Amino acid sequence: MKIEKTDIPGILILTPKVFGDERGFFLESFNKKIFQQAGIEGEFVQDNHSKSTQGVVRGLHYQKKFPQGKLIRVIQGEVLDVIVDIRRGSPTYARWISILLTAENKKQVWIPAGLAHGFSVLSETAEFFYKVTDYYHPEDEAGIRWDDPQLNIDWQVKTPLLSKKDAKLPLLAEIGEDLPEFH
Repeated sequence: MKIEKTDIPGILILTPKVFGDERGFFLESFNKKIFQQAGIEGEFVQDNHSKSTQGVVRGLHYQKKFPQGKLIRVIQGEVLDVIVDIRRGSPTYARWISILLTAENKKQVWIPAGLAHGFSVLSETAEFFYKVTDYYHPEDEAGIRWDDPQLNIDWQVKTPLLSKKDAKLPLLAEIGEDLPEFH
């Protein structure tokens, strides 16, 4: 497995070795020993699978008291995955990166706990699969508005389809002290 660091400490791009022929392919998407050697910490406790249509923007989400590390991949379609460093005291605070995840490139992204996450669907549909290191707590969920001018994220969609909840999220500057701390 090829593991690449990004401009935001802790975020890793993982490209598995793919063994394929005319019958199909095989890949190893998780190996505890390799992940531990790469600094991916925590035990995965829940798997999530979602399907979205073209133009959907989900995020930017995070959990306050129960932050989740996430191992993400796309198993059908194409998404632009966006991660924002919202950790107070981080040298990369308010910086974001985006990564194209597709069923074809089979890349995965490790997002450490305490970062905000979202994605936009670039293909007709996309299926998104991710493992998390803590359980989902609906009362603990928080987020940042997708179109925050401070972040100026290019989601690569013309007319975003948003949930009512995501459309009403606050700007990063409006959140203040209620953000995770950088360790």
